[in-house]
Order: sequence, then structure tokens, then C-alpha cells
Amino acid sequence: MRDSPRSTLVRAWGTNVALLLCFLLAPLARAGVIDAPGADLRVDLYTYGPGTIYWERFGHDALVVTDTASGEAYAFNYGLFDFNQKDFYFNFARGVMIYRAAAWPAADDIQQFTSEGRSITDQRLNLAPAQRAALRDFLVWNVQPQNSRYRYRYFADNCTTRVRDALDAALGGALRRQLTGPASGGETYRSETDRLMSGQSWLMYLLDLGLGPYADQPLTEWTGAFLPALLMRDVAHAHAPDGKPLVISQTLVSPQRLPSPPAEPPDLRWPLLIAGVVLGLAFAASAWLRDRYPVDRWWFALVGAAYAVLAGLVGVLLLVLWFATAHRAAWANENLWLFNPGAWLLVPGLLRLRKPGRRASRATLGIALILALLSAFALVSKLMPWFPQHNLPWILFGLPAWLGLVTGLWLTHPVTSRNQAPVPA
Repeated sequence: MRDSPRSTLVRAWGTNVALLLCFLLAPLARAGVIDAPGADLRVDLYTYGPGTIYWERFGHDALVVTDTASGEAYAFNYGLFDFNQKDFYFNFARGVMIYRAAAWPAADDIQQFTSEGRSITDQRLNLAPAQRAALRDFLVWNVQPQNSRYRYRYFADNCTTRVRDALDAALGGALRRQLTGPASGGETYRSETDRLMSGQSWLMYLLDLGLGPYADQPLTEWTGAFLPALLMRDVAHAHAPDGKPLVISQTLVSPQRLPSPPAEPPDLRWPLLIAGVVLGLAFAASAWLRDRYPVDRWWFALVGAAYAVLAGLVGVLLLVLWFATAHRAAWANENLWLFNPGAWLLVPGLLRLRKPGRRASRATLGIALILALLSAFALVSKLMPWFPQHNLPWILFGLPAWLGLVTGLWLTHPVTSRNQAPVPA
């Protein structure tokens, strides 16, 4: 949820090495955060608001450990990646993403996020001295080069879940025991992804199209803490093992100057329904008028073929995500009922219709009818418990589009011709 440009990675690497040296040399010289007794340590959860770049839309957080005696403070961050990493794009495509943990002076985080216009909320945590020391020791160990890399997963193992798990371990599992109820807003991975990506609508639609049923499982307070803002909310209501509130104080260090995401995800049903109905009606109307106006003949043939190509391409990508990648959230995508490679079988028959007098073959009409029936089944499947994916918006787009294409092909079928003898397809 937070990237690290090349310069930041270099700085982080150097800081990690410095921390390691300080840890090794602690018996010889005081190293501030590294060897301060737990009584002198302070632990804060910093939560940063969303940024403008797509990977920043989910926000970010860090654990800040301060030696109150020396004033030294380090921010321990997870979820760092580098575009220049070997095979980064190939590994990203197949869902095998190796990210890093790193630490640097907390002042650097404050300066960076403040300059970007992103909010910073500081929650001071109520941890016992032994818990603070244990958490510090783990974080210092975790950012060492030999321990810092881990397999990143967007929803299950990201920058926030790592912070959550480190806190829970320091609390002896007390945090997880408290976050057992359902998420207060009924959130799912899909709803939160749509909500946070709504500022970049084209990407929001692509992500929603590619997410499978995994993304629609109801979140608990624990799993919902994959987002920085939700972890901040849950920590604010949690209690330490001594029964006192886990958060001693909460301070807004810097306000959010960038646009904030909406409180609720957008409703995708109406936009996609309107788009599907318009496309379906356009298919039917252009087929009806194709014998009168050449432009309609070309429009129906070329746009229909383009739609079939695109539907088949989407289907291939969904199958690749399912069977050839580790992107668990994209597996078993029920949008395959709407968009699948079978649509490519329509392309030759549709392209032939651009010529005067050509009529749709029985095979072309039959294939389109099968694809429309699969879309109709997708709608009916929403009444069945075996198909839990929340893809109704895409059904509302795909079903009228396929029905319109079937209607258009039926209107160009030899049986429907009234003005001239049918020309063999």
C-alpha cells in the first residue's frame, strides 16, 4: 500500500544496515531506540491518508518507536517495493510479489506525507514496558536485510496486516481476541476496493471486473484491518491486557489536503445497466437499418465483432488469472458466464455482415444465443448459494448487450429478410 522509489529504498537499506550495526554495538555504546529499556520506549501507530497514485489510494501506516530519553524515533514500515527489482513485472503478473520491511527516522515520514498533502494520525499505544521492548526487538530484527523480505498479498499480507500482527504478538494475542465481530459497516474486500479506487473510475471498474468471489466474503474486524483506516478505527476501540484502552491519545499531526475517498462505495449497477442497454439497443437498431444505410451495416458488423473480441479477451484474462497466477482474489470469477473465449467464434460471421446482402448464418446466431443464455444463467445464479460473487452490475451490462446482439443477428437471418432473397452466408 505504499511504494518505495529507488532513492527511498537506498535510504532504507542504509538505515537498516545502520540499525544492525547499532544493535551489534549496543554493549559498547548507547544506540537510542536500539537498546533503550522498555520503560524509556514509546510506541505509536501512525496512519497516513490516501494519496493520488493508484497504489497510494488505500493509505499506509507505520509503527513508530521512540526513545524518550534521547528523543530518537524510528518509523517501521512494511509493503515497500521497487519497480527496478529483477523480474518485478513478471512476478507481479503471476502474483508472486516480494516486498520489504524497512525503518528510517520518523521525521522523514512526517515530512514526506505532509508534503504530499496526506493526513497523519498519531495513536499513542498503551503497552507495558516489557511489551514495548519485545515489539522493538521484533521490529529491529524484521528490518534487517536477511529478514526484511516477504511474500506480499493485497488483502491478506500487506503493509497494514503486518503492523496489526506485530501489535497482536506484542499483546499476546489480545488484539485478535477482541476483533472477532463482523466489520461494523458490513464491508467486503470488493466494497472497500471500489470505495477507495472510485477516484480513478477506469481502474475501479477493471479491478471490480477482475475480482472473484473471494473478494465478497464479509469482513470481520480482524480481516477488515487490512486497511490502515480500519485498523486505526479498531485499535481506537480495543483494550490492552490490563483492561485499559489500548490508545492513550490520538492526535492529528497533519490534515488531509487531498480529496478523501467517499464513505460508501459507488453503486455500479446503474452505470453498467445503462451502458449495456444502450449497446444492446444500438446492436438491434443498426441491424434493423443495415439494408437502408451502409453505415449501419458497417457499424453492426465492426462494433459487434469488436465487442466479441473484447469479451473473449476478458474471458482469457480471467482464465489466466484463475489457472496461471497466485492472485487468489481473482480465482473462479463468475464473470466468465458473461465474457468468455467462446465469443471469438462470432467474429468471422459478424465481419461477413459488412458486405451488402449478407445474412447471419444459423451457426453465428446459435453461438450468440448460447452466450446470451449463459448471461441469463448468470442472473439466475444470483438466487443460488453456490454462486456468491457480487457481480450483478456486470450481469446488468452483459445480458442486455448479448440480447441486443442476438436480436441484431436474428434480424439479419435469412428467415427475417423481407426485401430480397437470402444470400448464403
